Amino acid sequence: MTETDESRLSERDRRRLAAFAEATDLETLVQLTGAHSIDDAYFAAKAEWTDLRRRALDPPEPIDGFPGRAVEIDGHQFVVHGITHAGTDAEREYLRSIVPGLVADGAAVYCEQGIRTMYFEDVGGVCEMDDLRWAMDRADEYGGDGNLRGAPAMVADVAESATDALDDLRDRSFSSIDSARRLYGDRFARALGDVATSFLTGPTDRSTGVDFESFVRSNRAAADPVHLGNLQYYYETRLLPQPLERAWLAGHDPELSVLTHGRNERMAAYVVSHNRDADRVHAIVGAAHQPGLLYCLRSIRDGRLSIDDFDLVD
Repeated sequence: MTETDESRLSERDRRRLAAFAEATDLETLVQLTGAHSIDDAYFAAKAEWTDLRRRALDPPEPIDGFPGRAVEIDGHQFVVHGITHAGTDAEREYLRSIVPGLVADGAAVYCEQGIRTMYFEDVGGVCEMDDLRWAMDRADEYGGDGNLRGAPAMVADVAESATDALDDLRDRSFSSIDSARRLYGDRFARALGDVATSFLTGPTDRSTGVDFESFVRSNRAAADPVHLGNLQYYYETRLLPQPLERAWLAGHDPELSVLTHGRNERMAAYVVSHNRDADRVHAIVGAAHQPGLLYCLRSIRDGRLSIDDFDLVD
């Protein structure tokens, strides 16, 4: 399956796309963009990367009836599917109409921890990856409270309440803007959504894909999974390559970096280490995890990421 058609790009654009794809640290983005700071370089790189990817990348195609991307490693095909895991009846019915058939056909199926409980608890042959438990153990190394590690418990509680209030305000604001789309049209809604995103999201949200557009696409896919491919495509074109997003987030919240991008590397190592017989392996994760997990699988395939020391969390 062809994922990109770089003939759509000029020679210069192809070189730029390759340079961003190969970058592994934020300092390289400063060199690539000519920006005066890492922050400016990060945002400039995201804008250019998104434009290039949207012009070169095809939307994901259904694989066994389920939108996703595939990576072949040692003759085994690893297919990554991004979902909303919003717990809606529509997504549950959709997944349960597809996944049991994958298992029956001899495929191995793994899912991000929490997804199995939500959708597949009574479906045999669907396994959880050891990702969240591992991440929580790693996060404890930072004190278990993100940027507030070491702060008094009362301060941490107040900060958590403020964060919850902001999340609620953001979701309500995004929902209201999306509802106005029927009256004022897509262009107005997107413009207003961009303004709301700039005021209601922070640095950590940038590297996890939290914005108005992802909110809208996720809600649509949760209500009707026919839109899952569009949601996956959005994250694929919006998020920079895994090492860059992980480095950016680590500079703002090391604990959250482990809980998000760190889990992508863990899940990739898990599915490859645990697969012994299946020719095809399906990994079902939150859509924001899909690009990072694919990057890590390709890194394993190309020898850039070793899984020799992989071990389960006790």
